[in-house]
Amino acid sequence: MTEVSTSATNGHDDAVGAEPEPARARLTFDLDVDICVVGAGLAGLTVAREAARLGASVAVLEGRHAGWNASGHTLGTVMPGFGVPVGDLIERIGFEDTRELWALSKQGADYVRAAATLIPFSAYGEGALEVSNVDVGDQLISRLQMLAEDFDTEVEGWQVDQVRGQLKTDRYFHGVYYPKAFQIDGRRYAQGLATLAQKAGARIFENTPVVSIDASGIRKRIVTPQARLRASHIVLAGNIHLGAPLRRLSETLLPVWRYAGVTAPLGERLAEIIGFQGSVMDTGGIDHFRIVEGDRLLWSSPETTWAAKPQRFASTIQRRIATIFPKLGKVEIAEMFGGVIGQTVHGMPQVGQLRKGLWVASGFGRQGLNTTAMAGQLIARSILWGDDRWRLFSPFELVWAGGRTGRIVGHAVGMWERSSASAAGALARTRERARAREVVREARLAEANRQAGTRGPRKRPPPGAPVRPRLPVANPGEGEGEAR
Repeated sequence: MTEVSTSATNGHDDAVGAEPEPARARLTFDLDVDICVVGAGLAGLTVAREAARLGASVAVLEGRHAGWNASGHTLGTVMPGFGVPVGDLIERIGFEDTRELWALSKQGADYVRAAATLIPFSAYGEGALEVSNVDVGDQLISRLQMLAEDFDTEVEGWQVDQVRGQLKTDRYFHGVYYPKAFQIDGRRYAQGLATLAQKAGARIFENTPVVSIDASGIRKRIVTPQARLRASHIVLAGNIHLGAPLRRLSETLLPVWRYAGVTAPLGERLAEIIGFQGSVMDTGGIDHFRIVEGDRLLWSSPETTWAAKPQRFASTIQRRIATIFPKLGKVEIAEMFGGVIGQTVHGMPQVGQLRKGLWVASGFGRQGLNTTAMAGQLIARSILWGDDRWRLFSPFELVWAGGRTGRIVGHAVGMWERSSASAAGALARTRERARAREVVREARLAEANRQAGTRGPRKRPPPGAPVRPRLPVANPGEGEGEAR
C-alpha cells in the first residue's frame, strides 16, 4: 500500500495534520445555526463539511466522539454501487432511475478519493475483486456488459485460472475486477473528515447526546443535557444510536454487528498464497479481506444481531482463513474489532426529507463508504441549492425492522443465506472435481486406445440430435447378370 499525497488542497480545505485529534468540547451554551447534524459518523461529517463549504452555519452533535462506531471501524473498501444488485434495482425503480442512482454512487466514490488525498496516513491501495463462490460464467458476461455499456463503469472479467492465479484456493471461480476501486484506512479517514469539516467552518460537539427534538415550525429546537440549539434544518445521521427522541426512526434499522481481525505478520508465505493487493469480497457476502502492512491479513466475516466482545470471534476468523486458504494454516489473530451497522429492510440507504426541514441520512449497512459521501453531498446541496435528486430514494421508504423479533428473524435469515451460499459453493466444487475426473478418464482411455492401435469408441450423438442416414451398400454379385 502507498501513502496518499499530503500536499493536495481542495477549495477552502488544507491538508489535515497527521496527529490524532484531541477530544472536542461538549455543547454547554445555547446556539443558533442554519443546520444541525445529529451524529458524527461519515455521512453526518460529510453533510457538515459540504454545507459549511457552501456557506451555511453548521453544528454537529455527537453523543460520544466522532467516528466512534462503524464509521471508524470499516475495512475501507471504496467502489461504486449499493448493497442491492443492479438487476434488482432495475426491477423495482426502472432502468433510468437506476442509472442515476449508480452515477451518484460513483460520485460518492470520487468524493472519498479526493478527501483522502487531504488526510495523511489514510494510506490506500488500488483495485477490488469480487469473486464468485459458484461457477456462473454466463451470468458474469451479461453483468460485465451491463456495467460497462449501460452504467459507464470500468470493470474486467476474470476467468477461473486468473482468479486462482492470484488467490491460491479452489473456493473461488470467476471474478469481477474493479480497477478504479480503492482502499483507505477507515479510522484515519473518519478522524480526518471531522477535521476537514471543522476547517470548513462546521462546529463539532462531542459527548453531547440529544435529549429531545421539536421539528415543528420554521426554526427547529434541539435539547441537549446542558444546552438548547435552534436550526432551520436538522439532519438525522445517527444510525441506530439516535436514541429515545427518535426511536421510531431507529427502529426502521436492523442492527447488525460485524467483526474483523488482523493477523500477526505472516511473512513471505502470505505473498505466495495471496498475490492480489486490493480488497477481495465474495458474492455470498461471507468474507471480505485484504493485505495490510505488507504481510498481515485484515479479514471480516462473522455477523450477529446482538452486541458481543470482538475477541470472541477470533477463532471464527482463524477457521475461515484456514478454510479458504488451507496452505496458510492456523494463523495468529493479533487484533480484533467490530462495529454495529444499521441495515434497512429493503437493503437501500435512507436518504431524503422526512418533513420540511427534517432530513435523514442513515441505513448504510452493507452499502459501502461511497454511499455515505453520496448522501452527505446530496443532502447539503438539497438544503442549500434545492437539488431534488434525493427523491430518487423515495421508493425506499422507512419500514419497521421488527424490533426484537426482527433481530431474531434477521439472524436466522443471515445464517440461512450463509449456509445456502456455502452449500452452493460446495456443490460447485464437487461438480468441478467430477468434470476434472472425467477429463482424466477420457485422456487415459484415449492413450490406451492409441497404444493398442485401435480407434476409440464412437461418440454417441446427444439426445435429440438428428440421425444421419447411412448410404445403402450393394451386395456382391448384384447387377452382374445385367452387365453380362
